[in-house]
Amino acid sequence: MSDYESSFTASPVKKSVKKPLQQKRDNRPVEEVYQKKTQLEHILLRPDTYIGSVESITQGMWIVEQGKFVYKNITYTPGFYKIFDEILVNAADNKQRDPGMGVIRVDIDRENNVISVMNDGRGIPIEVHADEKVYVPELIFGHLLTSSNYNDSQKKVTGGRNGFGAKLCNIFSTEFVVETADSSKKKKFRQVFKKNMSEVGQPKIVDYSKDDFTKITFKPDLKRFGMETFDEDVEKLFVKRVYDMAGVVKDVKVYLNGERIKIKDFKSYVNQFVKEDENGVKPTVLFEKSDRWEVGFCISEGQFQQGGTHVAHVADQIVGALVEATKKKNKAAPLKPFQIKNQMALFINCLIENPSFDSQTKETMTLKQSSFGSKCILGEEFMKKVLKSGIVENILNVAQAKQNQMLKKSDGHKTSRISGIPKLDDANYAGTKSSSQCTLILTEGDSAKTLAVQGLSVVGRDYFGVFPLRGKLLNVREASAKQILENQEIQNIKRILGLQQGKNYTSA
Repeated sequence: MSDYESSFTASPVKKSVKKPLQQKRDNRPVEEVYQKKTQLEHILLRPDTYIGSVESITQGMWIVEQGKFVYKNITYTPGFYKIFDEILVNAADNKQRDPGMGVIRVDIDRENNVISVMNDGRGIPIEVHADEKVYVPELIFGHLLTSSNYNDSQKKVTGGRNGFGAKLCNIFSTEFVVETADSSKKKKFRQVFKKNMSEVGQPKIVDYSKDDFTKITFKPDLKRFGMETFDEDVEKLFVKRVYDMAGVVKDVKVYLNGERIKIKDFKSYVNQFVKEDENGVKPTVLFEKSDRWEVGFCISEGQFQQGGTHVAHVADQIVGALVEATKKKNKAAPLKPFQIKNQMALFINCLIENPSFDSQTKETMTLKQSSFGSKCILGEEFMKKVLKSGIVENILNVAQAKQNQMLKKSDGHKTSRISGIPKLDDANYAGTKSSSQCTLILTEGDSAKTLAVQGLSVVGRDYFGVFPLRGKLLNVREASAKQILENQEIQNIKRILGLQQGKNYTSA
């Protein structure tokens, strides 16, 4: 080793090491970092947990325009819709408590932002609650977590469950007025709540000799829903919900802004949804009825929406029958339940004991069928009518259309040169203006192809092509779309001949 080499020392390379980022220390007082809210404050701070979103959305909804049901895109706030619904359903539920109830009156004053809902059923007891030391109407509408539905051993068919309900409407209103009459005590009660239920007025009780009633009047706090005014779209949605009550609450007259809604029963309600087709023909609605169940069925071309366990209880019976019916006519490709559901519309009006839901907004019922308190068994005559309604043909036509769409992906095209198909000896004039004079010779295997090629040495290759098949060719008449798509031989022949799905080909 040379002196130069022995005296040379390499300098070590310095590596820069990045220090992990340290989270910035929160210097706020612990009282500001960790907070405890009252139930009322929490509801106002996190409304989506209780009433759904308070942001406006645009989506397709059924509304009422000029007395007709119309499905169209509207902009509304789910939370606002929910608080109105709580009060309306509260009035409807009173029919279950008092079968003698015969009227629901709803007044919507969009210009002045005032809504009232009244029913003539049994009023709320006008007496002081011994434990809570307040009048019962105040306890029901102005104190959170109060309910008559906590005893799960008692079978009830009303919607209330968790002790929020109508209080949520009170909380999201600038003013909320409770009025009720108790004929047994000959008294009438009135109390006003203001500023999101934070201000509780003194109840006013007067002598009263007329019939029972309960009326709720409220002014929604529009700013909490990001609204400046009570929108027309929202009003139309609310009106549709009032029409719902007229259709599903039996033996009750429903009035909207002083005028009776002209829906007498569930049948006339369901028929509002059914529209004429382009030929002026209205689909037939089939009905089945029992003590606690009313079911309407008709053909539809929409998407079947989730409705909960009660809907599944009915739909599964119909879908099961339709699966068997379509299987007989379409053995090659049995249809899935969702494909069948999307071709039908179901309307269900039922009474369920102690219903449970996926959330406080109660959009989807989750109660298991064994706890319904009743069963909906669709009769043999009803099921026969369903199978003869034309839905089986509709389902098969839609399935065929989807299969054709899938098969079109492998369509052949007219081209003078095809690549990527092994062992194809194409005719020289294939894909040209003379292609109609060309012939493709299909052989059983490579040996037969060799013989055919030898023959072409005599007649020439201009108008004749050869392609060897591997084994027995798939019988496409009995095959499913999936089997055809996955069969390479069939796909190759489509490409070679330029065949296209859905076209009829005849020999010249």
